[in-house]
Amino acid sequence: MKRERPVIGWREWVELPELIDLPIKAKIDSGARTSSIHSFGTRRFYDGGAPWVEFLLHPIQRHATPEIAAVAPIKDERWVKSSNGEAEKRIVIETAARLGEIEWTIELTLASRDVMGFRMLLGREAIRRRFLIDPGRSFRQSDRHPAVIESLEQASS
Repeated sequence: MKRERPVIGWREWVELPELIDLPIKAKIDSGARTSSIHSFGTRRFYDGGAPWVEFLLHPIQRHATPEIAAVAPIKDERWVKSSNGEAEKRIVIETAARLGEIEWTIELTLASRDVMGFRMLLGREAIRRRFLIDPGRSFRQSDRHPAVIESLEQASS
């Protein structure tokens, strides 16, 4: 018997517990193959001979604070065609993601998304066989305004 897949909206709050303690508002983008997260101040380094990356991110849309540092092993580097049609080489990391009751591992490319509407895109590889998308609704699996984000938005205004 097929199990029912949860329905998600076109935007959701996604948790990345291995990277940061705050949820990030993500646009669900079935047109994008790989998921992407906003990053800047990227620094590569080696730990035990393995490549790692440290980067900064602003998890809240339209806010420069808080500025959070994240660290992850580098899984790969790939050429990705951005929304403007240009190809750029991006660092790929792998991390746990949580949306509603589902937790799974996703790949994220690191990209400057400061001018974009969302600090994170959840692409089709991440949602495939896990969720159904309701393109007319938002926040089907997450709160519209998580309390922790609301308090940070008010503090930085």
